Formats: sequence, structure tokens, C-alpha cells
Amino acid sequence: MSGTREFDVGGTTLRRTAGASNWAPVTPTRWQFTHDQVVLAEAGESRPGPRRPFEYAVLTAGPAWSSAEIDAWVRLDTPVEVTNRDVIIVFGWRSDTEFYYAHLCTDNTIYPHNGIFTVDNADRVRIDHQWNGHSRGADPAITDADWHRVRVAHLPASGEIAVHVDGHPDPLMTATDTTFGSGRVGFGSFDNVGRLRDLTVTGTPA
Repeated sequence: MSGTREFDVGGTTLRRTAGASNWAPVTPTRWQFTHDQVVLAEAGESRPGPRRPFEYAVLTAGPAWSSAEIDAWVRLDTPVEVTNRDVIIVFGWRSDTEFYYAHLCTDNTIYPHNGIFTVDNADRVRIDHQWNGHSRGADPAITDADWHRVRVAHLPASGEIAVHVDGHPDPLMTATDTTFGSGRVGFGSFDNVGRLRDLTVTGTPA
């Protein structure tokens, strides 16, 4: 996959989605919704079933998507001294045990951190090309307490997935997988806290 490729994800665009009525969290009491931010204020806890992110909210406004480009600003609210802190962007979501997610983490040295994953009715599986198989993935996505722009592009027909951070033309992470051809998008964290604003989804409704 070329780092500078511009994906054609279609022409339908969804914006202004921060209100609580537009989201379905795993645990609503852990979340806060303002006019412009979606805030995971309390870390989630492990749940029965496959190993997967503890807490996330699915965007219920608008359609489920086939091809999609998810563009948003995110912030990690867990203190920077915590090396495994993360947020996730969910896409291709079909159910609580069927979805993709991009894990944006301060650490990149172990299997569950800083990569692209699929949950397919089993423990999450890492699918990004950057993981070397034992001790290193892509460079850490976020290492500070600032806001960062994240863009996730998903082309189900070819299976191409790319994650860009802070407007860089080359993707930080890439993967190729055709498990899920469509689904909803979402935001959360594996086991930390963080927030999202200025979400835009552009693509082809499923």
C-alpha cells in the first residue's frame, strides 16, 4: 500500500455527532457527552467473552459504512507517566465481538499495543504490517497530553486499512484484511481514559 495514496471512500459525509443521543456506550455511566466532545471519563473493566477493548461507544447516528474514512481529534487523558495508555478508533463494528480497532498507544513493544486489530468472536488478533512479530510495532502514536488528529481509512473491497496521525501523508499503520465488509464506527480505550472531538465520517453507506 503506498503511503501517499488518497483512498476514494465515496461521497457521503457525517459530521456533528458529539451529542449523547448519537452514541451507544458499553457502559453509559463511564461517559460524558458535551456539545463538542465525546469523553470516556472512567476506564472500563474486562468483560466476559473474547479478549477485546474494555470500553467503547458506537456511533449510532447515520448509517453503517462499507468504505469509510474516519477523521477526528483525540486526546489521551491518562497521565503521561503511564506507558500503556491508549485510545482506540473502532470501525467495521457488527457486534460487541465482531469489529476492527486501531489502538493508538504510547508503547509499541508488546503485542496488544499500538496496532490494528480484529475481534472476530475470539480474542483480538493483530493484523498490521508494522508489527515485527515479537517486540516492536509502528512508532508510538501519541506520547503526550495534547490533541492529535487521527484519520483511519478502510476499503473493505480490497481489505486495505491505513491509520494516519497528525496529517502525515504516510500512514503510521497499515493492514490488509477482509473479515468485515461493513459496520459502524466508534471510539474508546482498551483500559484507559480519553476523549474525541470534531469527528467526520466520509464514505459509502452499507
